[in-house]
Amino acid sequence: GDILGDYLRTDGVWILARNKQSYKTNNEEECAEKCEAERKFNCRAFLFTRKKLQCLTLAENAKMTVMFTSTDAVLYEKRIYLLECKRGIGKDYRGTEARTRRGISCQKWAEKIPHKPNYTPEKHPSAGLEENYCRNPDGDERGPWCYTTDPAVRYDYCNIPECEDLCMQCNGEDYHGEVSRTESGLECQHWNAQEPHMHGFTLKHYPEKDLKRNYCRNPDGELRPWCFTTNPTKRWEYCKIPRCTTHPPVSGLGSQCLSGKGEDYRGRIAITESGNACQHWKTQFPHKHGWIPDRYPCKGLEENYCRNPDGEKRPWCYTINSRVRWEYCTITPCDGREQQIAGKNNVPIHVPLTEECYRGNGQSYRGTTSVTASGKKCQAWNSMFPHRHEKTPDRFPDADLRDNYCRNPDGDNSPWCFTTDPSTTWEYCSLKRCDDHTQE
Repeated sequence: GDILGDYLRTDGVWILARNKQSYKTNNEEECAEKCEAERKFNCRAFLFTRKKLQCLTLAENAKMTVMFTSTDAVLYEKRIYLLECKRGIGKDYRGTEARTRRGISCQKWAEKIPHKPNYTPEKHPSAGLEENYCRNPDGDERGPWCYTTDPAVRYDYCNIPECEDLCMQCNGEDYHGEVSRTESGLECQHWNAQEPHMHGFTLKHYPEKDLKRNYCRNPDGELRPWCFTTNPTKRWEYCKIPRCTTHPPVSGLGSQCLSGKGEDYRGRIAITESGNACQHWKTQFPHKHGWIPDRYPCKGLEENYCRNPDGEKRPWCYTINSRVRWEYCTITPCDGREQQIAGKNNVPIHVPLTEECYRGNGQSYRGTTSVTASGKKCQAWNSMFPHRHEKTPDRFPDADLRDNYCRNPDGDNSPWCFTTDPSTTWEYCSLKRCDDHTQE
C-alpha cells in the first residue's frame, strides 16, 4: 500500500531533534523509505523540505520534543509511535506508558538493577525496548509489561487501553481517537491554531473536551466528530469514525434532578417554566427541528420530556404553542439551592436566585440573560463566529465573559453582547435597571 499511510502528516512545522540523519531525496515517499531503512536509531518521524528536497530522519516525534513553525517543511510521524493504546495483546505497542497497573515505575530495559532482565534491547532489537516504556517482547497474552524499580516485584503488567475503545459511541462526544482527516480526505486544522479558520474551540475554553493536536472531536454536540479543515474554502467537515459494536448506555440511568446544566437530566417533567406543554421530540409540529431521537440516541429524547441535548443553560423543550418555539423548564436542583413553590396542579414555579436586572452601567451584572433588546441570540464571548472581536475572556479576566451571557466589559452604557446575526455585530441586551427597593 501507500508507504505514507503509516504516517501522520503535519504541514508547516519543524521539530527540534537531537538524533537525526540527513539525506537527499526527490519526494516524501523516498524519505519515508529512508526512515523505514534507518539502522542508526529507531526512526519515529521524518522532515521533508520541498525547496531543498532535503530529508531528515528523526529519532524523536512531536510528543517528545519542541515543535515550531517552518513554512516549507512537512513533518511525517509514524502513527505506531503516536498511539497510546494497544491492538490485541499489544505486541506492536510503542507508546510511552512507563508505570505498571499498580503505579510502580518501570526499570529501563537496558539496566540490570534492581532486576537482571531476560529481555534486553541487544537480544530483541525489533521489540522497541527503549527507555523504560511498557512493551510485550514475548507475546504475553496479558499484554504489555515491564520490569519494575521495586526490588520485591520483578515485573508487572501495564494499564494500556484497547484501541477498540477509541471507536464512536452515541454521537462521538466521548471519542478520543486519533483520526485527523475529514470524511472527504481533508486534513484537520490544529485546535490551537487560528489559521486558516478563526474559532473559539480552544483547549483553554473547553478543557474537558480533549482538543488535542488536530484530532477529530465533537465538543458541541454535533451529529458526530468533526474538525476545522486546513482548506481555506472549507471551514469544517465531519470525520469518518468507526461506530462501536457495543450498545450505547441506557439513557434512563440519568439524574432525576438538576445538576449543573442538566445535560444528564432524565426526569419526566414535560412543561415549561411559563406553563406551556412540551412538544414530542419525534414530531415536527407545530415546530420543525433537528433534534430527532434516532439521530441522537444518547440524549434521552423520549416522549416530550424536558432535556438539554445541546449544552444550553438548563433543560428545555419545544412547546405545543405555535407562537412560542421553545422555553426552559423548571427542574428541582439536586442541591436544593433554588426555591421551588408548588402551585395548583403541583406545577413547580421557578424563583431564580440571580436578579435579571442591572445596577449603574451594568459592569457588575452577572446574570444569565443572553438575548438582545431586539430578540437576537448572543454570540459566545470565546467564539469568533460570525463576528471577530477582541472582547475575549483572556483579555478581560475580571468581566466574567462566560458562555454567551450579556456583560459590560468595556464600561458601555449597559450590558450588551455580540449577536449570532451576521448582519448585526452587537446590541444592548434585553435588561432593565434594578430599582433601589429591590436590593436585598
